[in-house]
Amino acid sequence: MASKRTWIALGGGGGAVAGFLVLLVVGTYAAAGSIFQSQQTASQQLAPGTVPAAYAPLIQQWGTLCPQLSPPLLAAQMYQESGFDPNAVSPVGAQGIAQFMPGTWAIYGIDPTHAHASPDVWDPADAIPSAATYDCQLAQDTKNVPGNATSNMLAAYNAGPYAVISSDGIPGYTQTEDYVTNINKLSESFAAATTISYSAQAAGAIYFAQARLGTPYLWGGEGKASQNYEFDCSGLTQAAYASVGIAIPRVAADQWYAGPHPTRAQLQPGDLVFFSTSPTDPSKIHHVGIYVGGGMMIDAPHTGSVIRYDSIDAEGDYFGATRVTAEGASALPVLQPNGGIANGGSLS
Repeated sequence: MASKRTWIALGGGGGAVAGFLVLLVVGTYAAAGSIFQSQQTASQQLAPGTVPAAYAPLIQQWGTLCPQLSPPLLAAQMYQESGFDPNAVSPVGAQGIAQFMPGTWAIYGIDPTHAHASPDVWDPADAIPSAATYDCQLAQDTKNVPGNATSNMLAAYNAGPYAVISSDGIPGYTQTEDYVTNINKLSESFAAATTISYSAQAAGAIYFAQARLGTPYLWGGEGKASQNYEFDCSGLTQAAYASVGIAIPRVAADQWYAGPHPTRAQLQPGDLVFFSTSPTDPSKIHHVGIYVGGGMMIDAPHTGSVIRYDSIDAEGDYFGATRVTAEGASALPVLQPNGGIANGGSLS
């Protein structure tokens, strides 16, 4: 198969305010049992800002190559494989944004624009179309296998088509089962959604953050005793969701992928709201807060400040939001200190 994945993750008061806080707390807990229990509806379109702008047109175009593939699924696969890093190299030698092994690339690498003398695994303009082409060939190879065609395709990408055919479906390898489950779920983080179910854990996460209002900001703070229980922005959001049993990554740019992305009009209390120096590049996210309704968030803004309520327009570069889900968070690549991915890797 094409891949073993590796990539490196970088990383005031008054009566009016008091009245607002009372309404906020009441509204938060009312929302948790409210009408926002609709089901998520995914589409074939990528959600804005989920894929770096340089790669979004390629993924949108080539993600429709065959019925078993979609742009959000292809985006999830590229994120799982390399974190959208075109220079990624795995410990076993898989290369590029799609993490092709050299032998597999020699067979399936294509150069749709004829920009090179031969297909270039390091060029996403070649590697992304090649991954889509390979996916669809695997879908064809496993078309007679019982079960879900997309899941069989992903299993073949991880374990090879023979393993899927001989097993009459997803082979019983933990790594392959996890790969299929994670990419299918992670694709929801890349899909433009019309409706998104309300997060049952949102009220608890907000409660955690509210209890820490006034706590000084600390760069790198995760609320540890050794840090005097202080936080930075993503340390606060991570701890808030950990308090309700959901593990999300430490860095704000990685937290962006922990669930589907509501539009600004769809924002609900508990959504994480993000801010970026680029309106199209999620890797440029520099700040995150917890939305609490009424255009307000709880955040840990910067050195010299405290955890507080801010308008989501205060930063001036609102990027988007994520509705954190346990399933979405668990599908994210697990980064190890050496830069490898603990729940990644290919069997073939």
